[in-house]
Amino acid sequence: MAYVDLSRDHDALVRIVVSLALAKADDKIVVTALTGGVSSGIYRIDVPGGSYCLKQALPKLKVAKDWVVPVERVFAEIDWLRTVGAIVPQHVPKVLGQHDAAKCFVMEFLGAEFRNWKAQLLAGNIALDTARGVGDVLGQIHSATADDAVLARRFAHDANFYSIRLEPYLVEAARVHPAVAGVLLGLVERTAHTKRVLVHGDVSPKNILLGPQGPVLLDAECAWFGDPAFDVAFCANHFLLKAAHMPSRAADLLACLAAFWSAYAAHMQWERHDVLEARVASLLPGLALARIDGKSPVEYLDEATRAVVRETAMDLVQREPATLAVVADHWMKEVCQ
Repeated sequence: MAYVDLSRDHDALVRIVVSLALAKADDKIVVTALTGGVSSGIYRIDVPGGSYCLKQALPKLKVAKDWVVPVERVFAEIDWLRTVGAIVPQHVPKVLGQHDAAKCFVMEFLGAEFRNWKAQLLAGNIALDTARGVGDVLGQIHSATADDAVLARRFAHDANFYSIRLEPYLVEAARVHPAVAGVLLGLVERTAHTKRVLVHGDVSPKNILLGPQGPVLLDAECAWFGDPAFDVAFCANHFLLKAAHMPSRAADLLACLAAFWSAYAAHMQWERHDVLEARVASLLPGLALARIDGKSPVEYLDEATRAVVRETAMDLVQREPATLAVVADHWMKEVCQ
């Protein structure tokens, strides 16, 4: 079976479910497309034996700017889920099978008791304990994989990470803003050549479900052995952006940033805290700018707020801050007042 877009071929999707022994050919198989993702086709599969989630990598992402990425990234995600499942099994979904030709896999379906963290934050449900929980889980993953030579070889997905993360975010922002291009491209170079831990690559509230046993991380198709600062800054960026969107809750959101970092840093043993924090703090405003003028702009900011975020992020990029407190204080003063 060659690669086929399963959204256009229901029969092929059903055959995959049967081939993975999740259902019999004569079973009633109900397929429901799920919304929310820009990089994959995601489906709920209901069969007599239960419910599952099937995910297929798409070659072109569903964004306004042209963004084509290799579908083979699905194998990095499967590997990440299985690797991390051995470290924090309650915090990732279990992979139940994969179909190599169709570039898809099936995992357990997480039901109504799991709430999307992005939706919770945007609804004003902002909890320090949740931020701490995410920081704790991410810290455990990075600590358990730090300087692991076997994982470094297995997840040497440099080209994939560049095409999905560095180019569409920081390189694209550098194209749009020549005044800070040198700094942004320097961040790209530093990130690309820092190889310390197993990186998820998309630690965003939209990819985190809050369940009975804490946060569950999804969507690891950017998985790469690289710089832990990227995961930390990528997640921290969402506290900044949502503080800009909800200035009345900015203090709570920036307190969450501090709690997230504190819980994460408690696991750090592979390098000095101040060294990693400096990389995170200098990368963070670059990622904030990338969510305004990169290939994946944040959708919930109005134009006036986008302009303020753009100006503040560019200012911070040039300052190259060394601590998260400096970033948070400047953000509160310039964006959230």
